[in-house]
Amino acid sequence: MSNNMVSIESKPAEGAFAAPAQAPATAIPTVGSAGGLQVTERAVKKIRAAMAKEGVSPEEGGLRLGVMGGGCSGLSYSIKFDTRPRERDRIYDFDGVRVFVDPKSFLYLHGMTLDYEETLMRQGFNFINPNSSRSCGCGSSFS
Repeated sequence: MSNNMVSIESKPAEGAFAAPAQAPATAIPTVGSAGGLQVTERAVKKIRAAMAKEGVSPEEGGLRLGVMGGGCSGLSYSIKFDTRPRERDRIYDFDGVRVFVDPKSFLYLHGMTLDYEETLMRQGFNFINPNSSRSCGCGSSFS
């Protein structure tokens, strides 16, 4: 019998709570942090391409991030394009890509990182949210 130990690294489920002591050396590069919200370079590139495909003007429109009641864990993430911000929205700019967040959703999204993943198994946006205490398997709902 061998006493060799194997170390396995894993990332938490999407939206699951993860409080790293410090950022790992291979941290996901972000375009920036604006008022507690971060968007990775991969996400910005994908948002920019999708906005162009959908005909959303980067000068006036942007990506709307939100939180809605529902889902198997209590709350669900909402992501869609909007032609302009609403009156009380927080507006963030990440390398020319605007992100709109309403005040209610901001309470849940503050400190969150939006990433984009494209692998053989899955492609889509990941909400890496330290405010989430529990997440479902699909990663689109949390509590």
